[in-house]
Amino acid sequence: MDIKLIKQVVDLMKRSDISEFEFEEDGFKLRLSSKGADAPQIIHAAAPVAAAAPAPATAAPAAAAAAPAAEEKGISIIKSPMVGTFYRAASPESPAFANVGTKVGNDSIVCIIEAMKVMNEIQAEMSGVVTEVLVENGEAVEYGQPLFKIKTA
Repeated sequence: MDIKLIKQVVDLMKRSDISEFEFEEDGFKLRLSSKGADAPQIIHAAAPVAAAAPAPATAAPAAAAAAPAAEEKGISIIKSPMVGTFYRAASPESPAFANVGTKVGNDSIVCIIEAMKVMNEIQAEMSGVVTEVLVENGEAVEYGQPLFKIKTA
């Protein structure tokens, strides 16, 4: 879980009547509790060592694959702006926002990332043609993870 998201939850707790917040995902547990007017305190935040060990092993090949892509002339990468679940379409019945060969502009929606039960539309923020989709539908993504390769004009 991103520290920015934790700070947002703490701010929300300060502004509302929420006295406890608990979150668990992929073995990571976070529990915040507020007592009276005091600021929320982290009671428990832990990620098991066994769950953390495979993550660097998978992240290393992704980083290695991203390095040559960045060196390709005219190829840019759309990266995930947040941690969440990647969806190529608005619903299972809908067509994908972006496939290989799709022309995109700065405001084109290329995917949705679900984070904390909120569907976030991700824009290309560049113009070009999608040359590769790097993530499978329904897959968990990390902040900064490459999602698409775009051939820019």
